[in-house]
Amino acid sequence: MERILVVDDDVSILKVLQMRLESEQYAVVAASEIREAKERITEGGFDIALLDLKLDGGTGIELMKSLREVDTDLPVIILTAYGTIESAVEAMKEGAYSYLTKPFDYRELLIQIRNGIEKAKLSREVKRLRSMLRADFEGQSIIGQSEAMKRVFEAVALAAETDSNVFISGESGTGKGLVAKALHQLSERKDKPFVPINCAAIPATLLESELFGFEKGAFTGAIANKKGLFVQADGGIIFLDEISEIPLPMQGKLLKALEEKEFYPLGSHRTVKVDVRIVSASNKDIEKEVEKGTFRGDLFYRVHVIPIRVPPLRERKEDIPLLVEHFLDKVAGKLKKPIKALSPAALQKLMIYSWPGNVRELENMIECAVVMTPEEVISEEMILLPGQEMGETAFKTLKASKQDFEKNYLIQLMKISQGNVSQASRLAGKYRADLYELLEKYRINPLDFRQE
Repeated sequence: MERILVVDDDVSILKVLQMRLESEQYAVVAASEIREAKERITEGGFDIALLDLKLDGGTGIELMKSLREVDTDLPVIILTAYGTIESAVEAMKEGAYSYLTKPFDYRELLIQIRNGIEKAKLSREVKRLRSMLRADFEGQSIIGQSEAMKRVFEAVALAAETDSNVFISGESGTGKGLVAKALHQLSERKDKPFVPINCAAIPATLLESELFGFEKGAFTGAIANKKGLFVQADGGIIFLDEISEIPLPMQGKLLKALEEKEFYPLGSHRTVKVDVRIVSASNKDIEKEVEKGTFRGDLFYRVHVIPIRVPPLRERKEDIPLLVEHFLDKVAGKLKKPIKALSPAALQKLMIYSWPGNVRELENMIECAVVMTPEEVISEEMILLPGQEMGETAFKTLKASKQDFEKNYLIQLMKISQGNVSQASRLAGKYRADLYELLEKYRINPLDFRQE
């Protein structure tokens, strides 16, 4: 049963409200005094609260603030007399869900209660799903705290609750693939396959056989039956990345498969039925492609049910420090380098750049800087923007960094091989003479690594 907190210092009104709401199968917790109400608030677990605006020794607004300390999403309906409507409106500015004037219509009260509870449930679910989006998906993360990314999180969370087709738009490098994976992980199909395909990377002549499969003998080289990606994704999600690159003749076959949920593998006379959810993406303006006649309008409307736009990095620069921190941890950890931060000047350099390559370009730039930097803090000169050349100091730093890496690599090689140069040569893929030359260069003696 959903729990309602009702607070009114008019005991007769309080009893009538309690009786009527309990008749609607609500669990009602009633209080007629501020002190009693605050004791009830500490219990928590309420789905909605009805608070009288004017109370002995306080106001409903004060109580609402106390409630919000326990549950920020709890909807509150303010009950007020005609003469205090202005105060009730003020209460809504403070976060009340709604207000009703006394005497109120009982049916209207029930509608307000039901709507308030449903809205709160949706808000809590969106927050839960949004927090899950911060989790890693196959070692990667969707990172962002900007308003633009919050809208993406919210759209993904809501779309994941449905089974409708989703179309993800955005420039190259914005993270459309991560959004598709997040949709899969948050959906009811999460335990079923997620099958991605880059439609731009597969020749037009092979795309049909990749998607729908083929039977032995369907064409030269078809020496055995092969299941297509649609069959592999059965029960799950197929992600059609760069769907705008599918040739027009193939678009018609894809549309038919999506409409009928079945298709003929190449060379087969029997249809195959599948249950898949379609998530597609493109870095092109798909509607313009429809206008130009390079993309079918009927296919567009089939895949473009729920649109999600991933903003370019230049529209969410406030996320750059967070992304930098994430990539630093990732890359420095992988390379085992003790780099902890960027200098303020280096970060400022990143903030004013336009980022045509988006998040992918930022990650590559941070990886480059981590490789070149021997210090714990990345300096401004180590951030190389397109068209910039490395200065003399940076070249020296790169040379020193390479030498450090080479020396450490040789030491690790000696430890693993216990000073056996022949074994170390095989592991490194080098001639023994070359390895001896490097060991001599860095004054590393193999005998120091041999065990008694």
